[in-house]
Amino acid sequence: MSAEDLEKYETEMELQLYKEYRDIVGQFTYVVETERRFYLANAVDVQVRNSDSEVYFEVAMSDAWVWDMYRPARFVKNVRVITFKDVNVEELDKPDLRLPEGGPFDS
Repeated sequence: MSAEDLEKYETEMELQLYKEYRDIVGQFTYVVETERRFYLANAVDVQVRNSDSEVYFEVAMSDAWVWDMYRPARFVKNVRVITFKDVNVEELDKPDLRLPEGGPFDS
């Protein structure tokens, strides 16, 4: 496989992965970013650990989706990540779950 073919393959896989992400993102509550990967998950637990004066993070996620184009099965029941870099966890906005303004539930 030439370098050009490999680049074309990676571009196509990234596009396919983005389309999958776009279709499923609404099913998840959190976006988790580590130095190596990007995850969608419905439950996240981040623990700061200290070992021999070195700080690291242990991230446990359940009901998750892994952003990795080389991984054939991206949906996982549980995943545990150990990282020495920062971890970013964001709660996804769920605009489709908001009640309409001016409705009977406004106070």
